Amino acid sequence: MEAPVTTHWKTTKRILRHIKGTLNFGLFYSSSNDFKLVGYNDNDWAGDLDDRKSTMGFMFFMGDAVFRWTSKKQSIMKLFTCEAKYVAATSCVYHAIWLRQLLEKLKMPQQEATEIFVDNKFTIALAKNLMFHDRSKHIDTRHHIIRKNIAKGEV
Repeated sequence: MEAPVTTHWKTTKRILRHIKGTLNFGLFYSSSNDFKLVGYNDNDWAGDLDDRKSTMGFMFFMGDAVFRWTSKKQSIMKLFTCEAKYVAATSCVYHAIWLRQLLEKLKMPQQEATEIFVDNKFTIALAKNLMFHDRSKHIDTRHHIIRKNIAKGEV
């Protein structure tokens, strides 16, 4: 790095202090034959006080080990809790599809649908209901991929 400034040094020190303080932390992977892919999804609604955008995240497990995770702010402010949660669930489903394809290429195909846990009953009902309603028209149709993959038995 050329010509570091004070903020670079402060950030580097902060990172090194974090590493020093978490040396005993880690992920444990056991030798298990349970290769079932399971996803957990959550988000806050309008959690950022500056722009009122939601932060979403998800984790995928293979057996009892974390396999993939992410957390990010949604790009557009959502007006309703169910919409923010549905968009977050859509992102989780996209990743589940990608992970299923990756596992198939690694000769570890998933025999059953990938379970994805969400904490909003309306989101689950909206995902399972193949009808479009006036109350859900505002949700972009690209997010309805969840319905297609439930019908295919993938999630």
